[in-house]
Amino acid sequence: MRIAINGAGVAGTTLAWWLKHYGHEPVLIEQAPRLRTGGYVIDFWGLGYTVIERMGLLPQVLERGYHMQELRFVDDDSRKAGGFDTEVFDRLLHGRFTTLRRGAMVEIVHDALGGGVETHFGTSIAAVEDRADGCAVVLENGTRFDCDLVVGADGLHSAVRAQCFGPEREYEKFLGYAVAAFEVEGYRPRDELTYIVHATPSHQLARFALRGDRTLFLFVFRSDPESAAPHLSPEDIRALIHAEYGDAGWETPRILEAMAGVDDIYFDRMSQIAMPQWTKGRVALLGDAAAAVSLLAGEGTGLAITEAYVLAGELHRAGGDHAAAFAEYESKLRPFLQKKQEAAANFASSFVPKSEFGLWARNQITRLMAIPGVGSLVMGDTVKDDFDLPDYAD
Repeated sequence: MRIAINGAGVAGTTLAWWLKHYGHEPVLIEQAPRLRTGGYVIDFWGLGYTVIERMGLLPQVLERGYHMQELRFVDDDSRKAGGFDTEVFDRLLHGRFTTLRRGAMVEIVHDALGGGVETHFGTSIAAVEDRADGCAVVLENGTRFDCDLVVGADGLHSAVRAQCFGPEREYEKFLGYAVAAFEVEGYRPRDELTYIVHATPSHQLARFALRGDRTLFLFVFRSDPESAAPHLSPEDIRALIHAEYGDAGWETPRILEAMAGVDDIYFDRMSQIAMPQWTKGRVALLGDAAAAVSLLAGEGTGLAITEAYVLAGELHRAGGDHAAAFAEYESKLRPFLQKKQEAAANFASSFVPKSEFGLWARNQITRLMAIPGVGSLVMGDTVKDDFDLPDYAD
């Protein structure tokens, strides 16, 4: 089948890889002029880790990844206030864990396609006519073509979802935070393989040393949905961050100064998507477009990879019967992803504490992680994937 995929992020490129693997003809459509390689670093483990291993791409992922050694919370004078060594993750996950830039994962999977996939950059699906015998697709740049299926892998603010399922407001659950991220070169100090976090009530700022003398900064702060509107200009994002972090202390003035010359700033509100169905006729949604879990879940990238694997596998198993495949895709994944969303939403209230006491309590709890057994008690359920990954025959 010829299958149009709106979105060339992790979900879309992984789906394209598996569809090509099974003999289909994926067509990737990406609104950005090139692959999106920015964003923030992700922790990668679990089901997605296994899928990447089945794709033969785990060596590349581990090569591009970082073996984190410590999560460290610091005070205004950079003294350690809390945190823990990441050995707890190594024990819980049996060493099957790495940290890497989200954009690096996109590059790895896209490169693995080998250039044999039709791709349209700088545009997006503007219209879909879902017919009994296929779909007619119109892109924003005027390109028209027919295909058998359409998949919206175009993120939290999915254009395909808006066109085929209804407006975003019907499905979005705002979690009360905004997130921003950017990179600079030459920032000092550097703490290799250590995730440094400074927090004040309702605000958190982290830095992470990347290769090539680059440093990634991640801001997470409590917000209202209007202030955390998507698609702000770099100037508006910088103004908002200055307003939120102008008196935050620590290295914040130096970080805000470094942001002045940066135009590539990732920014969005932190939300989940909850829908009664992810498929309709010949159209399916995937990844954040279907069931965004948010950054709070800790493994959104791995879950998107898993969803792509299952969707492609069910299409293969159903022998082209898309209705049967879509039904299996939803029935297999929906209960699992709903639990992930619930866990992330429950965690939201303690992710960025509102008070000094809340910050103090979080720091003390993380210090206890060094005690044998405490890490497993606190983190065990958060890294467990209660889902049996299907093994689809080639």
